[in-house]
Amino acid sequence: MSAEVVPPSADAPIRVLLADDEGLVRSGFRLLLDLEDDLVVVGEAVHGADAVEQARATRPDVVLMDIRMPRLDGIQATARIAATRGLEQVRVLILTTYDTDEYVFDALQAGASGFLLKDSGPAELLHAIRVVAAGEALLAPRITRRLVGQFAAQRAASRVAEDRLVVLTEREREVVALVGQGLNNVEIGAALFLSPATARTHVSHAMVKLGARDRAQLVVVAYETGLVTPGG
Repeated sequence: MSAEVVPPSADAPIRVLLADDEGLVRSGFRLLLDLEDDLVVVGEAVHGADAVEQARATRPDVVLMDIRMPRLDGIQATARIAATRGLEQVRVLILTTYDTDEYVFDALQAGASGFLLKDSGPAELLHAIRVVAAGEALLAPRITRRLVGQFAAQRAASRVAEDRLVVLTEREREVVALVGQGLNNVEIGAALFLSPATARTHVSHAMVKLGARDRAQLVVVAYETGLVTPGG
């Protein structure tokens, strides 16, 4: 279902910044990543403010960001990184406990490119980093529909959907709705009888028109505006 993941550069490893206030967690991540030829840890941050400072200093490809940290939480840190000039290409992968982190929706709004369960296995973690580094959103439907949909629904009533979507063509609305359901470009093309390249073009146009940082924020828009409804 998913496309082949390609690192940012064929010649350079993916640069990863670890942000977690628990030293044992950071050490475990570092040990795992150090075994991979295409991944390199460029820093470890012990709280959110530290993550922002180190992101500015090291310019990583991916920040593996815990939500609950002192001084500045992961959501605030993500928002600051996303808003910093020169860090537009930095992708943030949020760590969540799934059932208890109602903040995931806020993290996506802040600019996160996806989220990963804290109890994920080593293979899932490595795959997630590579997916996000390649510019894709890590939004597995099994998590997105339940978690993002749940909290987006609580806010959707206060939004005027038409005002936000008026800039899109009908085809672009269809594409954004399918992105919101967790489909990739190949799957969108199949659903709408388009080539994957054409689907990718529609996704790109929608992102530009809506001011979305990446596909993850298109998912947020899809739920907020009712293009996708929880469980739909």
